[in-house]
Amino acid sequence: MTDPLTRPPKELVLVGHGMVGQRFLEALCEQPGAAAWHVTVLAEEPRPAYDRVHLTSWFSGTTAEELGLVPAGFMKRHGITLHLGDPATAVDRAARTVTSASGRVLRYDALVLATGSYPFVPPVPGHDTPGCHVYRTLDDVRAIREGAAQARTGVVVGGGLLGLEAAGALRALGLDTHVVEFAPRLMALQVDEGGGAVLRRKIEELGVRVHTGAGTSAVEPGPGGRVRAARLSDGTELPADLVVFSAGVRARDQLAGDCGLSVGERGGITVDAACRTADPHVWAIGECAQAVDGRVYGLVAPGYAMAETAARQLCGIRAEFTGADLSTKLKLLGVDVASFGDPHGTAEGALDVTFADSRSGVYKKLVIGTDGSLLGGVLVGDTEAYGVLRPLALAGRPLTVPPEQLVLPATQGSPVTPELPDDAVLCSCHNVTGGAVRAAVRDQGLTDVTEVKKCTKAGTGCGSCLKTLTTVVRDELAVSGTEVSRDLCEHFTHTRAELYEIVRVRGITDFSTLIDGHGTGDGCDVCKPVVASILASLGNGHVLDGEQSALQDTNDHHLANLQRNGSYSVVPRVPGGEITPEKLIVIGEVARDFGLYTKITGGQRIDLFGARVDQLPAVWRRLVDAGFESGHAYGKSLRTVKSCVGQTWCRYGVQDSTSLAIELELRYRGLRAPHKLKSAVSGCARECAEAQSKDFGIIATSTGWNLYVGGNGGTTPRHADLFATDLDKATLIRTIDRFLMFYIRTADRLERTAPWLERLDGGLDHLRAVVLDDSLGIAADLDAQMARHVSGYADEWAAVLDDPDRLRRFTSFANAPDIPDPTVTFVPERDQIRPARPGEDGRPLRELVLVSAREAGR
Repeated sequence: MTDPLTRPPKELVLVGHGMVGQRFLEALCEQPGAAAWHVTVLAEEPRPAYDRVHLTSWFSGTTAEELGLVPAGFMKRHGITLHLGDPATAVDRAARTVTSASGRVLRYDALVLATGSYPFVPPVPGHDTPGCHVYRTLDDVRAIREGAAQARTGVVVGGGLLGLEAAGALRALGLDTHVVEFAPRLMALQVDEGGGAVLRRKIEELGVRVHTGAGTSAVEPGPGGRVRAARLSDGTELPADLVVFSAGVRARDQLAGDCGLSVGERGGITVDAACRTADPHVWAIGECAQAVDGRVYGLVAPGYAMAETAARQLCGIRAEFTGADLSTKLKLLGVDVASFGDPHGTAEGALDVTFADSRSGVYKKLVIGTDGSLLGGVLVGDTEAYGVLRPLALAGRPLTVPPEQLVLPATQGSPVTPELPDDAVLCSCHNVTGGAVRAAVRDQGLTDVTEVKKCTKAGTGCGSCLKTLTTVVRDELAVSGTEVSRDLCEHFTHTRAELYEIVRVRGITDFSTLIDGHGTGDGCDVCKPVVASILASLGNGHVLDGEQSALQDTNDHHLANLQRNGSYSVVPRVPGGEITPEKLIVIGEVARDFGLYTKITGGQRIDLFGARVDQLPAVWRRLVDAGFESGHAYGKSLRTVKSCVGQTWCRYGVQDSTSLAIELELRYRGLRAPHKLKSAVSGCARECAEAQSKDFGIIATSTGWNLYVGGNGGTTPRHADLFATDLDKATLIRTIDRFLMFYIRTADRLERTAPWLERLDGGLDHLRAVVLDDSLGIAADLDAQMARHVSGYADEWAAVLDDPDRLRRFTSFANAPDIPDPTVTFVPERDQIRPARPGEDGRPLRELVLVSAREAGR
């Protein structure tokens, strides 16, 4: 940052190196006058700045290094001196020096305080009992994990953003979790009564017990001196082995107060619109500062804006921070929650437009002003529209569409996306408007979202605006006639189809090799599962082996479908829907012995619901020993080939549909694809198997088989297209082989055959030319690929049962592998079980089975 050809640089000392401190350094280095300063940073923690917003991800495997925010070589490149683990202890404003804990004395021409905040711990009796924690730093979460290893029940004090983050962490660690909130609802600052009720219900469905309208009056120690219970203000006593205080934060302003700087009545170093204190040599930014509007902002976006303001001011560029948008969008315990603008409708004359669906756990409220403008809103359970609604609320202009259309589901009203005004702030983290994004595309010739992010910084903060950013970029490209990029994600400048060819042609067998040679960065939740699917479809070993295991989607991690209460379903394959009495009895015995709920599916097989993750190997051992295989209900792969009884039994049947369905299901079992695949075979034109609603369906004729492709049910049903008629069996199978392999090669991520066919250049005619006439000259390759799949097939669950290393992942808690998850509870219903609802006295499955057995024996 210094320039030896100019006069000696001035000294700038930054106290604090959190997220806001690092953003200040980056913003300063971006200014044309940055060379005038030599910067020294005093950091309290022993590590450089890291992402506190995503701190909870550390519990799910994100490393401290991955949370880091400082680019490699950043400090050296800009001549910044960083002292870790050496916080400032005193400021002498007269001498303009800062003294650190190690005794280091630093002179300054400018001092920037970014000391952040500290967790507020209510001064209740027992708050410092061993087993009590706060939730703020990496050291805090490490201590919580260590404490959880010896605990069964945890209590989180505070039901705001951080409190629910902490509750999610305790639940992930296997603790029976309680949340205590003094306000009458969770997230009282962000959501209204209706949104709070939906949020509470969804969180309680996950097994977290919520106590609102009550404070924590004391923490009770046990005989050994550690936490035993938390006593509430309403007299309730909650058993607790671990307590996490997450009841808000307070500005860390003591350093400023000690040196005589003005501090707000409720905390926070008072600053003006330039983020400067009453001392012209001292600035304060982030959570330690009380802004000119009298607020102390606890969100990262305002902190970034203050950091950028101070950086510009220090380089002689006029800038102001007069307030910030408090909108927020989060996923808390798996529940999407967002609020924006004025969520509580405090403006005079404001009206609410509300949509609520308690069955699906969705709540949406828009606050509309008297002039028809969108003032704010609350979204719970479905926050897809947040990226558009928040900028519209901040723009403050009348809506161009009826507000009802903005909250109704697509099935109940035409999906409407109003155009984002140029002056609407699209990215609040970096104060980037829709117009700035359009200008970057139009004036600088940028052609994809990754380039726009680098240029404008939009989408590089919390990430909640990425969907809207992508839409604005693509719309602007379309207006200019520029081809819209179809890159998979920011880490790969290739489509899924292109990545498939790279992996296939180059023989790549792992994600690391692919991203090192053909991508950038470490990958993301978009590209990792896609590459996992590609590798699996090309036969690169078991999906749970080595690096591949870390790439899989949620269900594939445990080769089972995760259900709403944390239990899993087991679906053995029943080819063509045909099953012997002996196998039928085995399924019944397994369900009875493990106490599982059973249901016959529309795909002609039997689902077993309610298994804990630690039970899955034992359940599958019984099934595999009886000759069953995985039904792949958890994977993006072939699910079923449904059939009628056909000519064998039915007086209308003209071909043996059951035998063909069994042959096809056994041929394509385990075939991984961009999305799930479903099929059916009907033995006559009466179409009892519903083949024309499948990805590929077959209907018998008197002389052969008709093949239909590109159908599906679901939210957007599509009737399949007739592809070929009166095929003999050998030709039919070869045609399906090529159709499936061509689809797997060329489809986009999570694209069913129906939209793929509609998108395919040349449509059905082109597909016929490729598959039937070999117009691309790839038929032999497609045939060979399918032959390799058929010959290389092995049952995934049988392979797991034969491998101790694979079996180790099937535990409820990594730190207590023999302990079942006590939060997975059920109640009896219609002689079976179902997940316990909030407020019901649910019991773990084994207890319920034992009670039922005792009652049956009376």
